[in-house]
Amino acid sequence: MDGQAVSRAPGSTTNRAFDVRRIRADFPILSETVRGKPFTFLDSGASAQKPRQVIGAMVRMMETAYANVHRGAYRMSEQATEAYEAARGAVARFLNAADEREIVFTKSSTEAINLVAHSYGRGVLKPGQAVVISEMEHHANLVPWQMLRDAHGIELRVARVTDAGELDMDDLAAKLADGKVGLVAVTQMSNVLGTVTPAERIARMAHEAGAKVLFDGSQAAVHRRVDVQAIDADFYCFTGHKLYGPTGIGVLYAKADLLNAMPPFLGGGDMISEVSLERSVWAPIPAKFEAGTPPIVEAIGLHAAIDYVTAIGWEAVEAHERALVDRAMAKLPHIEGLTLLGRAQDRGGVFAFALDTAHAHDIATLLDRAGIAVRSGRHCAEPLHARFGVESTCRASFGLYTTPEEVDLLADALTQAREFFR
Repeated sequence: MDGQAVSRAPGSTTNRAFDVRRIRADFPILSETVRGKPFTFLDSGASAQKPRQVIGAMVRMMETAYANVHRGAYRMSEQATEAYEAARGAVARFLNAADEREIVFTKSSTEAINLVAHSYGRGVLKPGQAVVISEMEHHANLVPWQMLRDAHGIELRVARVTDAGELDMDDLAAKLADGKVGLVAVTQMSNVLGTVTPAERIARMAHEAGAKVLFDGSQAAVHRRVDVQAIDADFYCFTGHKLYGPTGIGVLYAKADLLNAMPPFLGGGDMISEVSLERSVWAPIPAKFEAGTPPIVEAIGLHAAIDYVTAIGWEAVEAHERALVDRAMAKLPHIEGLTLLGRAQDRGGVFAFALDTAHAHDIATLLDRAGIAVRSGRHCAEPLHARFGVESTCRASFGLYTTPEEVDLLADALTQAREFFR
């Protein structure tokens, strides 16, 4: 068995019409029931379910070709290394990176952003420079910059979000105007509002002001085709478990010249080319940023997930989601007593809402009794909830397996829930 084979997803759906029923059959967990009711999973924004193709690829790797990578001179280690590096190649193609060396495996988007904050923030940015984020950021794209501000003397600027839930581009321009900004770090799709930000325009504005740009693609990479060269991203990150792959693996894309200029984030094995008791010499990129035994099996699972989504086709996935979003927008805003956060013109399948008769946690609990899984709380975006004046919300988020009927079921259940708590 060659290394590439263990990472390929069987059952390709290439060139076949999008059929949500057939796709759902690939996800074993969706056949489960909750209290005797069909399982309606509307929490893919937190972590998506896994198709058999991903599960099978990981099991086959562990059963037939598992060994540590990069270090063994025996055939199975070579196979595992080939499969691991094939996963890197798959990610590079997925993002349209110019060079596979621009792909660094991390354990999550959170780690990827921390890597940039530590290595680029402390190693390249100078005290007195500024980092710009927005009010809609996940805590993973806020807290690392607060830590950098406190430890390294970086100014942290926050671009406003409009009442419609869109990035205020005039305010972003004002934050960039003095030329002191070294990095703009913003989401490409909000995990609360569903807002899709204008990535190309943001990158162009940042570059014209002399700044680099990082996009948190944790949500966007699941719902939209991503081309890091087209948007001219300097840094881009996403996580495997939201893209129908396993937990424990994330991706940082960064332009090669930036990675070469950045000091390592972690020290240890595999990120060095030479070590003595006095000094160490770093390995070339991307190994310089992958200290220790990497997430080998998880990389194989991510490769299978990418193959799975790519085989379905992004045009089909995006068209399916647009239909779901349109259906939700035709129903949810008209439910009496429901407040929907954000009305962005360009949005994906993430909806945060509150009902006037009950707390979000109570609503989520009642929906669970109907077999509907949604998230409740602040969704790691406390400042955004404060911006809109709400304590907490419920969030429904769609995946490629979500059906129109499930959107209707959610709307009906929310109407009943409001009446129940009156």
